[in-house]
Amino acid sequence: MQALHIAATGMMAQELNVEVISNNIANLRTTGFKRQRAAFQDLLYPNQRRVGSETSDTGTRVPTGVQVGSGVKTAATPRILSQGNLEATQKQLDIGVRGEGYFQIQLPDGRTAFTRDGSFEIDANGTMVTVDGYSVLPNITFPDDGRDITINAEGVVSVITGTNTDPDELGQIQLARFVNKAGLEAIGDNLFLETPSSGTPQTGDPNDDGYGSLLQGYLELSNVNAVTEISDLIAAQRAYELNSRVIKAADEMLSSANQIR
Repeated sequence: MQALHIAATGMMAQELNVEVISNNIANLRTTGFKRQRAAFQDLLYPNQRRVGSETSDTGTRVPTGVQVGSGVKTAATPRILSQGNLEATQKQLDIGVRGEGYFQIQLPDGRTAFTRDGSFEIDANGTMVTVDGYSVLPNITFPDDGRDITINAEGVVSVITGTNTDPDELGQIQLARFVNKAGLEAIGDNLFLETPSSGTPQTGDPNDDGYGSLLQGYLELSNVNAVTEISDLIAAQRAYELNSRVIKAADEMLSSANQIR
């Protein structure tokens, strides 16, 4: 009975839906995290009576036909890339992005990754790095006697050294944009890689046309809404239960047919 297979595809789809929702909830407090949603498509429709087929020699045709679907499949799990709330941390090297753009990070293998997580540190060489020790691009190195780090909205990094009272500019933080930022590939550790779908990165200074501004002493929170996720979880659970009831009903019908003598 085809109903068994159709309902099974529905249960598998809702199982994946729950997995996506659970990952969103798990990352409720992950810096710069962007929630995902599961998108579904219906499967093929075998024709039991094709629409528009002729029913007589005079040219009369079937107006609607008979098609029964084969179930559902997961088409994609796109990210919702809305802005997360900015939370004050009072830490000099915490940087939040308000608007478009990703920080550029150099991975150990030489590739460039991208992130919205602006929780940076200074390593033993004075270089600005991520919490995993990956360099922030363009490279910015702080002097040993540097103090009172300032990062303005345009990404200019300044520091006061020695007995000076005026700050010295150390470098410029740049942001990267993409034609299709939803096409970036997540690799964990709050990092993304470019793909053929995302397009090549377009780099520029913060606060320029099309690029977001930077806020020193702030971090962008996850854009996950707990209430929305819980309501989506309940809906997914109910859909799973309905599909399981279809399987039970189909099984009872097959049992009844087997008992006919």
